[in-house]
Amino acid sequence: MTRLMDHDMHKLSALMSEMGDLAIQGLETSIDSYLTGTNPITEVKNISERITGIYHEVGELIFATLLKYQPVASDFRFIRSSIEISYTFHRFGRYAYDITLVRDRFDDISACKTEWLYQASNETLQMVKDALKSFATLDMGKANMIRINEDYVDKLYKERLPMLISGSTGTGCALAEALLLGYLERVADHAMHMSMAVNYIVSGKYEIK
Repeated sequence: MTRLMDHDMHKLSALMSEMGDLAIQGLETSIDSYLTGTNPITEVKNISERITGIYHEVGELIFATLLKYQPVASDFRFIRSSIEISYTFHRFGRYAYDITLVRDRFDDISACKTEWLYQASNETLQMVKDALKSFATLDMGKANMIRINEDYVDKLYKERLPMLISGSTGTGCALAEALLLGYLERVADHAMHMSMAVNYIVSGKYEIK
């Protein structure tokens, strides 16, 4: 039987899905711009601002839903997790925009090595995609895999930074790569916390790493 609050819950799910799609688009576009030397700053900024707009819309919808209805436990867990995950999407949009600014800060870095960045960025983007799927389907198996992948990205980050300090890479290349690796590590960390939110929705418990 359809409940009065189901319309709002469906709308919330749709908004979260839209935020997730925009987050992926922004991250893919910004990372590709770094690796290929393109300049989509305006495009990514618009995506980031659209995500921020939906983030505020989600907050208003959640507030109205809680005032109008008395959600059962499972609904409340989804609503609470949506607050946290919508903020994660908001951060993804900001990180995407920050990544596009790296080349502006360091001018021409086309000669910089990108092998590590391809590896880290591919793994991080896959984590975000898996996190979105696990949230959309409440797939605990996929959510648990995200935590394993986050360890891998964190390991890459920790291994590469000392190499940048002690290696022969120029200062501009080293700083630019360190910034991008830092953004990727933060994105991966947020994706891992999304998996924890999925666990909370399904079981009512957070598994703290």
